[in-house]
Amino acid sequence: MSISKLQQAATEQPALHTFVDLRKFAQDENQGIAMPALSASGEDLFLSRRRILDLPPGLVTVGAISLEAGSGAVKVQPADEFIIVSEGKLTLTQQDSTLVLGRGKSVVLQHGARFSWSAEGPVSIIFMRYQGSKAGERGLVPISETPSLEPSAPPSAELLLTPTPACRNYVDHRSADGEFYCGTWDSTPYHRRAMSYRHDELIHLLEGSFTFEDETGRSSTFLPGDIVLVARGAQCSWEHREHVAKVYAIYRPA
Repeated sequence: MSISKLQQAATEQPALHTFVDLRKFAQDENQGIAMPALSASGEDLFLSRRRILDLPPGLVTVGAISLEAGSGAVKVQPADEFIIVSEGKLTLTQQDSTLVLGRGKSVVLQHGARFSWSAEGPVSIIFMRYQGSKAGERGLVPISETPSLEPSAPPSAELLLTPTPACRNYVDHRSADGEFYCGTWDSTPYHRRAMSYRHDELIHLLEGSFTFEDETGRSSTFLPGDIVLVARGAQCSWEHREHVAKVYAIYRPA
């Protein structure tokens, strides 16, 4: 698809909200900017069967991959990319290592990785790609949902409307420049006032529930299994009244 066609498609999409329910986005094929089924260069379907969100220009691309039953091979993963299976089952193979990803399972495809994939039936995948990455270890890094979490900094005191929570974190993958990282986080309950997001964050909620409210008053509560994008520049408050745990992928420019 040419740049002019991408720009035209972008104008036909609804304005991007400050936070986006990515499962709903993946399920609705009328949303997003559709990429061609197969590029002229012969890219594998894993790289080309995509719809992307209309995000402002930058180093992050977020969207959905739709695959039918079949298989393929990615010769070179073009950038660090977090993927999570929204529906179906995907098998990834790199040399002698095989990963089977069912619904809700996630992995980071490192820049430069070479791998094959297979699907026994239709698969819907949500992805977040960091275009500023550089080739390094070139591996497939599964996100562990039960890692050894370590204490991490809570929200700043001036934002908190409740007592300071106890937060923990574990990073499975960090780009060479430190600006894109993926892992697991949990926290005791807290409520904080709206803040300006300096980062893009994809959240897969594992446990508990939380509520976002943006500056327009738009509010949504998310439950275990939900996958959400908070766009950089958003002004959102956060509240959760029980223990929460999430897998995350974050792009935070220096």
